Amino acid sequence: MLSRPLLSALALALCAGSVQAANDTPNARVDQIVQQDEAQLIEVFKALHRNPEMAFQETETAARVASALREQGFEVKSAIGTTGVVGILRNGPGPVLMYRADMDALPIKEETGLPYQSSKVTAWLNNPSQPVMHACGHDAHTTWLLEVAKVMAQLRDQWSGTLVLVAQPAEEILEGATAMVNDGLYKFAPKPDVLIAAHVSPIFPAGSVGLREGPRLAGTDQIDVELPGIGGHGSTPHVTKDPVVMAAMAVMGYQTVVSRMVDQSKPAVLTVGAVQAGVNNNVIPDRALLKLNLRWYDQQVRERLIAGIKSVTSGVLLMNDVPDGYVAKYTMKGYSTPVFNAKAQTERAQAVLTAQLGADKVLPGLPPLMGSEDFHMLASPYPDTPTLFLEVGSGKPDVYKNLVEKQQMPSAMNHTSRFVVELPAIATGARAVSATLLAFFADAR
Repeated sequence: MLSRPLLSALALALCAGSVQAANDTPNARVDQIVQQDEAQLIEVFKALHRNPEMAFQETETAARVASALREQGFEVKSAIGTTGVVGILRNGPGPVLMYRADMDALPIKEETGLPYQSSKVTAWLNNPSQPVMHACGHDAHTTWLLEVAKVMAQLRDQWSGTLVLVAQPAEEILEGATAMVNDGLYKFAPKPDVLIAAHVSPIFPAGSVGLREGPRLAGTDQIDVELPGIGGHGSTPHVTKDPVVMAAMAVMGYQTVVSRMVDQSKPAVLTVGAVQAGVNNNVIPDRALLKLNLRWYDQQVRERLIAGIKSVTSGVLLMNDVPDGYVAKYTMKGYSTPVFNAKAQTERAQAVLTAQLGADKVLPGLPPLMGSEDFHMLASPYPDTPTLFLEVGSGKPDVYKNLVEKQQMPSAMNHTSRFVVELPAIATGARAVSATLLAFFADAR
């Protein structure tokens, strides 16, 4: 029979062994690495926030990413789709998982008052001194990617397969993913078995993650409509064809496309984001430019929206007796199909994130949103690729409660001058993505 002191010593040894075993789990190791790096990660995030770069101008951000990936042993290819970066870590047999982070900022003057607020200006469109701001969290996304690279490299003994990390340009104009594919992404990278992205969400508190299967984000088109006119002096409008007036008529007419031409049971949005015409008070210009944005989930709705825009525009020109030969010009720019979270991948991610973050930190995602993304267009050559979109909380502690109980949205949403990513989101995003990747690799073992 063992003595009481020996039993106590044995119990302590067993307890210590169980603690050591718990600390050796992939989840615990992820947390340990990220916790050790959190202060440095926040400084990286602040540096990226101070130096935002517009679509296809992300040269400094891309260089930082490429350097960091090489330090972790990734094969790196830069300048894909102008400024895109791809890193590949081959770690034996297994699936190919692709994770994307976007890098670009927005043409917004920051008004957050943060000590690391952006004061940067750059040339953008017709403005040589356009203020620039990370108003959608892409600085956080890039920071996550850098830490995910480190975590996955340090935990190579925990997974087998091939990890592809993509730092994508020009998400805000919905052109970057397609540009990378068209520029030979898959001449360098292997076909993904699963494609993953994560995005900050101000409707969830920092430290949490929102997740929901099925339709998540709408398809979208960016369309420029140029209206032709015949310019002249402001005092003699009767001898002109005024494109400013025609632009105003078109803007109002477009509002009937959704309300009167689209099936009301199907979601659709048509926004005119910019009207550009003329420079002087007393000069009627010879053209006007309208910048339109469409959102949809159904391909037939998309086709109806585009047909309706053209119908309204033609009607406006006809009403104003614009001569034959003067035709509207349509420029199709950024485009993306809707985003869907695959069922199996969503369920697996919910389980692993519950274990990683805690059940109270994994929140149900909202019903399908009319916002859009283009990360899944990276898999456009392989349309059957399962996709997963994680929504990482970046708001204050009470934002979700206010939304559920009071239907009150946060005061500063994405794409506004006062948008702030609360700093706990930096570590949470890195933990969530790393844990999800490790789980997906483990399932294939």
